Amino acid sequence: QVQVVESGGGSVQAGGSLRLSCAANGYSFNGNCMGWFRQAPGKEREGVAGIYTGSGGTSYADSVKGRFTISKDNAKNTVYLQMNNLKPEDTAMYYCAVDGSACWLDGSVKYNYWGRGTQVTVSS
Repeated sequence: QVQVVESGGGSVQAGGSLRLSCAANGYSFNGNCMGWFRQAPGKEREGVAGIYTGSGGTSYADSVKGRFTISKDNAKNTVYLQMNNLKPEDTAMYYCAVDGSACWLDGSVKYNYWGRGTQVTVSS
C-alpha cells in the first residue's frame, strides 16, 4: 500500500523560502511522474511542478518558473519542492501527487496516489 506524506510547509514572509518534501512510502520509482499541486481557498487546484522519476525531466507552471525547483532522491523515494522568493499569491495547501503517466500540469493526467497536503502561508 502506498502512503504519500508531505512535510515542510509553514508561514513565511514574502521573499522567503521553504522546502517541501514528499515521501512516497511503498512506491517504487518507475519513470512516471510525481508532481506538486496547490489549492487556495475559493480557487481551483492548479499544477505547480512535476518530475519524471526516471529521467528527471521537469515541468513548471509559468507562475513559479525561476522561483521553484523540483528535485528527487531515488534512494529515499522522495521528491522535493524548493520554493524561493515566495509571494503572497503562493499561499495555498500544497499536495503531492504520485504515479502520473505524464508531467502535464493542466489537470488532464490521473495520479494514482495523493497526499493530504501541507499548508504554505506567505505574508506581505
